Formats: sequence, C-alpha cells, structure tokens
Amino acid sequence: MHISTLFTPHDEGGDAPHILTVPGLNNSGPDHWQSLWEEALPNCRRVNLGSWEKPDPDLWPDRLNAAIAQAEAPVFLVAHSLGCHAVARWAQQQKPGFGGPVAGALLVAPPELDHAAIDPRLTPFAPAARGILPFPSILAASRNDPYIDLQRARRLAFFWGSDFADAGEIGHINAESGIGSWDFGLYLLRRLVRRARIGAARANSGIFAPSAPLSPLALSF
Repeated sequence: MHISTLFTPHDEGGDAPHILTVPGLNNSGPDHWQSLWEEALPNCRRVNLGSWEKPDPDLWPDRLNAAIAQAEAPVFLVAHSLGCHAVARWAQQQKPGFGGPVAGALLVAPPELDHAAIDPRLTPFAPAARGILPFPSILAASRNDPYIDLQRARRLAFFWGSDFADAGEIGHINAESGIGSWDFGLYLLRRLVRRARIGAARANSGIFAPSAPLSPLALSF
C-alpha cells in the first residue's frame, strides 16, 4: 500500500502537518522508513543534528531547538533511536510550554541509556531525561529490540507521559527490520496528528476521546 493512502493529512481536518524527522546514531539511510517518509510526505524534512557517528548530548538538542524555531508551527517530531533522547533532552532544557511550537512527537525505538548500553557512544546521553513532555506523544517499541527490552521502553513512556505502542517483533525498527515505509508507524503518526488537532480544538472544553490500544493488530485506516 502506498504511503499516500495510509496518511492523508487533509483527512485530519487541516493542512498537511509540518514534520521534522530526528534520526539517531549514524543517521538514517535511504531505505530507512524516516527517509521514505521524507520523500513521500509533504512538509516533512530531516533535522541535521551533526556528528552522526559521535553524537553530542549538548549539540543535538541545540540543533533540534534551532530547527524547531525555523519550522512553521505547529510542528510534529518523528524521532528514531537516540533521536528520541535528543527530543527528551531538548524538552528538559528548553521547557517549552503546553501549546508551544511542537504539537506532538512520535518516539520510535529509544535505546537503553541507564543500564549497560551496548554501544558506548550512547552513554554520554545518560541518564535518560525524565519528565512529562508538554505535548502529546507516542512511544513505539519492538519486542525484540537489541537496544532495549519492552518493559524498559514502557518505563520510558511512563516517564515521558507518552502513549505506548507495541510494534511487534521487528528489531530496532530500522531499515534492517525489512518494514519498508512502516505502515504501523504511519498509522501512529496519523493518530498523533488527529489527537493534537482535536486537543487544540477542544482545549477549553474538557472533552477528549478515550485512548484505544496501540498495536499493529488493531490497524484501522
């Protein structure tokens, strides 16, 4: 199924959302779902965090902050792996208020930082930032991700106030996972955009739709 049939921004009641992808360690190659989304979705571009092979816990949030400031708000962040921790550190440092330029974040496969990271290049980001993110967020994790186990991923979702999505057994949710443009991720992005727009429209009403389980088995387009 083509990306355009899975995510139609105008179905969500507004123009195509502005999306910033935030890759992790070593950047995202041409077959990575982030790269495929950038090619197919309007208003979707990558944040150049720099020093991809030697991630800098100070530089990355600064680069992200600059990209957010330059983007047309509201913006949605789509982060993968260590990029998720860059988003959390940015929020911890900048302390954006509710209703700020970031309307939501999809956080995919954040690696373990606090317990025996399998790549020493991750450890400068430890300890993981904690604190509720001031915008809607969904954390998606795989059951067999070599960088983090599912329960630790659930704990991160709890710390960040994110909805948790069980993505099944697809490794680190990258190009090696063989998932192409990752249909379930597009579903989550569409859900996130819808949730943010409904929340903005009903900010003063106190009426919100209840959450439903997030699982590839429950896909509905």
